[in-house]
Amino acid sequence: MKLTPLGDRVVLKQLVAEETTKSGIVLPGQSKEKPQQAEVIAVGPGGVVDGKEVKMEVKVGDQVIYSKYAGTEVKLEEDEYIIVKQNDILAVIE
Repeated sequence: MKLTPLGDRVVLKQLVAEETTKSGIVLPGQSKEKPQQAEVIAVGPGGVVDGKEVKMEVKVGDQVIYSKYAGTEVKLEEDEYIIVKQNDILAVIE
């Protein structure tokens, strides 16, 4: 099965959270905050969205930082994805 986003939406796969801190402390599962970094899996076509021309500025494979409370979480087969609007993406990591 394949996710194909519509309009200005982007499908993200969240990057794995660190298991230990820099000082070597191992974090239990509950105390870990979900990272706001993700990899772009699929990008919508852009075009005219809500009467405005939208140019997609991210591409598949980019690593991005997205807004903390943005998007819709979707589980497809065994993988979890987040579908966000492009304006919820704050930065591209290079």
